[in-house]
Amino acid sequence: MVDAVGKALDRLLRTDARAIGEQERDVYVRLARERSGDIVLCGAGGLGRKIAAGLRANGVEPLAFADNATARQGTVVDGLRVLSPEDAAREFRESAVFIVTIWGANSPHRFEHSRAQLAALGCAVMVFPPLCWKYAESMLPHYLQDLPHKVLEQKEEVRRAFDLWSDDVSRAEYVTQVRFRLTADFDGLAPPVKHPQYFPDDLYAWRDDEWMVDGGAGDGDSIRMLVQLHGDRFGHVLALEPNPVNFLKLEATVAALAPSARAKIDCRQVASAESLGVMLATAAPTFIKLDAKGAEMEALLGARETIRSHVPAIAVCVYYRQDHLWRVPLMLRELCDDYAFILRPHNEEGWNLVCYAVPRARLKRGPV
Repeated sequence: MVDAVGKALDRLLRTDARAIGEQERDVYVRLARERSGDIVLCGAGGLGRKIAAGLRANGVEPLAFADNATARQGTVVDGLRVLSPEDAAREFRESAVFIVTIWGANSPHRFEHSRAQLAALGCAVMVFPPLCWKYAESMLPHYLQDLPHKVLEQKEEVRRAFDLWSDDVSRAEYVTQVRFRLTADFDGLAPPVKHPQYFPDDLYAWRDDEWMVDGGAGDGDSIRMLVQLHGDRFGHVLALEPNPVNFLKLEATVAALAPSARAKIDCRQVASAESLGVMLATAAPTFIKLDAKGAEMEALLGARETIRSHVPAIAVCVYYRQDHLWRVPLMLRELCDDYAFILRPHNEEGWNLVCYAVPRARLKRGPV
């Protein structure tokens, strides 16, 4: 399987970066050639509004938003009418391309749902990345979405990172994720795994004295999961969250816990990327969870001496930037050669993708 998956990666990387760069602006035009060039944006949320603004910056005026949310239908968002998909189809299906601009970690409505719904209404349907490639200056990067040629410009690093993954599942997931960054193939992604994000019971055993850094603690969702799984069976949690609204929610989450767990949690309103190394200077963490909204590389670099000295298990998000998929594991391998690397998706469509770096001695299935 390793050889077959590796060959699949080699085929993906064989394309010339310059040739792909020249084609990026033409992909949308070729896909939409049967329509007049008019655009209906399907989804009036944050991504739809961003793309509408990007189109306008390039002199293109969308016709309307189509949205399933009845509360939005009949309103005007950023100067565009919001129609039901049925009304938008009746008015525009003969002339417009319907661009699906619904892509969110917590959205139950996925591209396959939008495509089926709009196709049944007789619409020409596309997902948003090819349009973003055409107008990249105004629309990209957007999380892991970026111009495909940038992947090929780093093909040596992409190939080196493939050799770091410790199991066949991770290697297959890695190649699928590289393909997603190159082709925006939403259909080719694997379903999410079942175990809780950051706390995989099939990879390594939890320690009753676990000293955890929660970098990017949000509203305390990871702490709630920790307590649900392990109660007060941990040594200490240092929870870091810079957003003031989230920090208030984090404090409320911790305040609602049983005293035996609450007493072991220290909350700080700081960004992990700016302060992780300083705050850990005298600590010996055994587990670092890192969701730094795109600043994961900076946070890891700041904590490099702690990682080298204590070799904690690490669970780090790799979906905020296109190249974090390979740059994060390559950086961690440079910091410490004792890690086994596992890649797992915890949500649909590329969201909540986590790289686990586990000290080999802690692996449940033994050294790798």
